[in-house]
Amino acid sequence: MELIALYGLNLVYTIAVLALVVLGLAVVFGLLGVMNMAHGEFIMLGAYSALIIQQAGLPYILALPMAVLVCGTVGFLVEYAVIRHLYRRPFDTLLATWGLAILIRKAVEGAFGRDYKSIEQRLPGTVSVLGVDYPAYRLALLVVIVALFAGLLIWYRRSNTGARIKAMVQNPALASAVGIDTAFLSRATFIFGVSVAGLAGVLLAPLVRVEPYMGLDYLLSSFFILVVGGLGSLEGLLVGSTVIGGTDVVVSAISDKTAGYLSILIISILFLWLRPNGLYAKR
Repeated sequence: MELIALYGLNLVYTIAVLALVVLGLAVVFGLLGVMNMAHGEFIMLGAYSALIIQQAGLPYILALPMAVLVCGTVGFLVEYAVIRHLYRRPFDTLLATWGLAILIRKAVEGAFGRDYKSIEQRLPGTVSVLGVDYPAYRLALLVVIVALFAGLLIWYRRSNTGARIKAMVQNPALASAVGIDTAFLSRATFIFGVSVAGLAGVLLAPLVRVEPYMGLDYLLSSFFILVVGGLGSLEGLLVGSTVIGGTDVVVSAISDKTAGYLSILIISILFLWLRPNGLYAKR
């Protein structure tokens, strides 16, 4: 029974982390059509923001605004200099952001080196849940992720800004004609998406090895989730995270991690072939 509870908690944790990781890409790709191949690098920038705060001996909570500042600034510069000229040209954004990803990795590598860095957990120890001693930081992270998604869902569906974003996505020309500043809204949406990726990096940093190439795995996982779940809805994001995360946990437990990754790849290929719009088509 304890083993089942442990696997259940690991499953929920994996799904939640994947949803957090893909959220920023879902905003940028799903709403703006920008294939941000530098998504993993913005997560990495968030993790290095946490490292800088730790090395400075400052409270870890300050890593959150620092990540927003760093990723938001880089996102603003990238959107203003490059991305705003490439909206509704997905392949061009793919090439542009792929080059950006290489540039960011090399810049971080030059500043911090290629060796692994570790972030100290500020919430050590375990908590008993369903008869299982589970890491306290993971449980706290689950609570934060649930609160983040609930708040974002309510804001997007009920706020005036959310309504303007929907109008811009569905018909940019008409939205502009009725007075919506689509250029500003697109820029703000892009900055928000990359800033969320930076926040994900801060939250995950104590659980992973921090190094310049850490973003590559997150990028692949994010695209797998969007392939399965589809674009344009939080529901699709959550369902895609459940399918990908659940498959990985179950297959890895039965066999090994390589088999888990292979099963995810097969599922993604099948969705691209049989249902290219995913389970939830863009609205």
